[in-house]
Amino acid sequence: MPGNCEAVTRPIEAGSGEGPAFVLSRRVVMLFAVACGAAVANVYFSQPLLVTMGRDLAMSPALVGSVVTLTHVGYGLGLFFLVPLGDIADRRRLVVAQLLLLVMALTVVAAAHTAAILLAGMAATGLFAVVTQTLVAFAASLAPAAGRGRVVGLVTSGVVIGILLARTASGLMADLAGWRSVYFASAALTALLALVLYRVLPRHSDAPPTTLRYGQLLRSTITLFARERLLRLRALFGLLVFAAFSTLWSSVALPLSEAPYFLPHSAIGALGLIGVAGALAATAAGRLNDRGLSRRTTGIALALLAVSWLPLAFTRSSLWALVVGVVLLDLAVQAVHVTNQTLIYALHPDAGSRLIGGYMVFYSIGSATGALAATSLYTVAGWGAVCALGAAFSCLGLVLWAFTGHNTPDPAAPDPAAEVTSRSEV
Repeated sequence: MPGNCEAVTRPIEAGSGEGPAFVLSRRVVMLFAVACGAAVANVYFSQPLLVTMGRDLAMSPALVGSVVTLTHVGYGLGLFFLVPLGDIADRRRLVVAQLLLLVMALTVVAAAHTAAILLAGMAATGLFAVVTQTLVAFAASLAPAAGRGRVVGLVTSGVVIGILLARTASGLMADLAGWRSVYFASAALTALLALVLYRVLPRHSDAPPTTLRYGQLLRSTITLFARERLLRLRALFGLLVFAAFSTLWSSVALPLSEAPYFLPHSAIGALGLIGVAGALAATAAGRLNDRGLSRRTTGIALALLAVSWLPLAFTRSSLWALVVGVVLLDLAVQAVHVTNQTLIYALHPDAGSRLIGGYMVFYSIGSATGALAATSLYTVAGWGAVCALGAAFSCLGLVLWAFTGHNTPDPAAPDPAAEVTSRSEV
């Protein structure tokens, strides 16, 4: 990895003629993607490790379950209280600071010898893992307008891969060296990424500094939702598609661990490898957004999301049906997610961190709703009812699109000259 900005970017004259501007190269975008994936994976590492953690620290089943809950609570708090700071602080320093604090939290988790210390460390891990969204907003701010969708798509592909591979990676590492090794390794990787990003990212933002104080900043996030119809609509799409996403991924291990499969945890965790196909949708959706096809992309993706539950309903009789359903679902969810982020950032680029942080709060609500509903429903009504729930979330999103999409036009198509320039840069 090159050690300075000049090695991975080429300065060009800013449109205003005020001096050189930072221009993203594909290598820097991939660095953003890797950093996002590594950070968000920390939220999901614990899921296959809960039994081992509980046994090691003599935790009750209820207390073990709170490990995941506290991590997500911390993440939700970070989305509202930390991510908006990107609009008033130097984003490079903010990213590095959050990564270093994440290193400390991961070290606390890895070294924990009591349940209280573990739970505190997991909550802090979730809180500082929101550096993922700070990075997404940062990448969007550095991208040329005509190529912003592609940049967001590429960075989001890193998030997708990080989420889906986290369980697989943590399970394998825990089998080899114990559960603590997962968090020690992640702390080392996060520290390395902090150093690389400190050396590579631009030292000053092109955006004018805001005069908002912190309290005003948080209040303005709520004001943006009250004022912007498109933001409210895209937040609802995000809530529904991630409710469907969480409905599948929070409960699919249950039928696979029972008759007729009785799959081990490692085999179930490997299912995440199939879901990496969603990363392909993230990139493709970004390109379609740059062509002004965001509404059409959303509609097609929501239709695919609804259809995906048909093969998923046959999971108990066919693993191939499960594979087809997983691929369709992940493609659809990531296509909608990238479209949402691209559109809402374009509303107010100077408030990009607040917009993305506020949007991701709805993502978290949807994920939590899907997980709680799916696991509870499976206990009382089985896999068929879980699939019906996921289909209901998906169809509700499609109905919302059908009744509101025509009243929300796509952004104007990019200037052809700008399109050519952006393709040469990213």
